[in-house]
Amino acid sequence: MIKKTIYFGNPVYLSLKNAQLVIKLPEIAKNDSLPDSFRQQSQVTKPIEDIGVIVLDNRQITITSGALEALLENNCAIITCDSKSMPVGLMLPLYGHTTQNERFRQQLSASVPLMKQLWQQTIKAKINNQAALLDICTGEENKCMKIWASDVKSGDSDNLEARAAAYYWKRLFPIEGFTRDRDGMPPNNLLNYGYAILRAVMARALVSSGLLPTLGIHHHNRYNAYCLADDIMEPYRPYVDQLVCSIIQTVPDYQELNKELKARLLSIPTLDVIISGKRSPLMVAVSQTTASLYKCFSGELRRIAYPEIL
Repeated sequence: MIKKTIYFGNPVYLSLKNAQLVIKLPEIAKNDSLPDSFRQQSQVTKPIEDIGVIVLDNRQITITSGALEALLENNCAIITCDSKSMPVGLMLPLYGHTTQNERFRQQLSASVPLMKQLWQQTIKAKINNQAALLDICTGEENKCMKIWASDVKSGDSDNLEARAAAYYWKRLFPIEGFTRDRDGMPPNNLLNYGYAILRAVMARALVSSGLLPTLGIHHHNRYNAYCLADDIMEPYRPYVDQLVCSIIQTVPDYQELNKELKARLLSIPTLDVIISGKRSPLMVAVSQTTASLYKCFSGELRRIAYPEIL
């Protein structure tokens, strides 16, 4: 079953009752000018087990400790946003798998050569997906991208990821003055939001697979609690890029991140991807990826299962 992503952008009171998330809209309940039939609809419930990601995007949202506990026990990722509606925090469960201690040990004992091989696979998959997306968006074959992908060495010692990125961004968004920068001009705002959702989905799947999202295979930033999520999500980024391309081609004004744009970006967990030759929702595919990553750490597999843009 595909877990749901639920977005809250208005004042709301979230609590727990009978394994259900109770959602109360106080502004409607307290408004005496509204018909009683409408006010009675100010409270709805959602099964906790159906929720995979929650986005909290209003400073007047209240959530009880019981609701938080139940959501985390069911491996839900909870995202909080800042005053600009950009994701700023992520809450995940501490325990996501029954054999977590054993899995932690195997992850921590992974050799440097193994880490470099896994990073090589990751960057190859990323560049191949970027190349496939460019072929789709530009209508031209980008042979240099495919050559760079095939030339990636262990650990990407030649930093072909950066070379491919410079070529990719220039052609994917041929907008005057555009560079991929977190604080840069639009559509960087759409990319930032989309990547934050993708990061939460990936971190949730890593915890579910019994892995430490902090310990990356390549990135090792002492201030980043989600290095592994940032590493393993790399081949999935082009799916976000593809969605953003679709948005800017169909929406005249994407300078401000409004509710309509957020709604489209919140569909990222349900995007169709091809993995292991089969079509799956992105959230399901991510779980396959993290499960295969653990098997690489344990010695059962030699390759991470990544999606392919065809």
